[in-house]
Amino acid sequence: MKITLILAHPLRASLTGAVADAVRDALAGLGHTLHFHHLDAESFEPRIPAAELTARRSDDPLVERHCAELAAADGIVIVHPNWWSQPPANLKGWLDRVVRPGVAYDFARDDAGRSVPVGLLRARAALVFNTANVPQAQEQALLGDPLDTLWRKCVFDRCGVKTVHRRVFAVAAAATETQRAAWLQEAQDLARA
Repeated sequence: MKITLILAHPLRASLTGAVADAVRDALAGLGHTLHFHHLDAESFEPRIPAAELTARRSDDPLVERHCAELAAADGIVIVHPNWWSQPPANLKGWLDRVVRPGVAYDFARDDAGRSVPVGLLRARAALVFNTANVPQAQEQALLGDPLDTLWRKCVFDRCGVKTVHRRVFAVAAAATETQRAAWLQEAQDLARA
């Protein structure tokens, strides 16, 4: 299978980076074709140029490469920290520029003439890993779960990916080496499953 793995965290040695590495190793060990992208290392430009807003293509070869790999992926893995209940800016820009009409979804008219999204992605499943410094129960009590809504409903459901698994590792800043090792093992186990 072809898997697209996206990491968004500026510190490669972070827990977030370690989770991406653990997932990458687990998937490679199963023989999958893996397209791994560390957005920060690639200097992925998150700002969408005005001309790209109405175009079906980008003039940026890196964006076009990401689009082609995403469209061909059988599975998608996203790894990022929870910053202000959102993904980092470069990952939001990746969504804007890569997960776009003509690549990940398009619009059709329903029987009432309304425009409705139609998913184009061939991926059967998506896996999202988040690191956070707020306990998940506290985030849930205060805000619900904005990241779950974003990934499950706003992104993957719209793009035709109906199986979405998400795991939050928190509280990252207080994790012991034992806790960190357990989280990395869990990330590998979830990727293999």
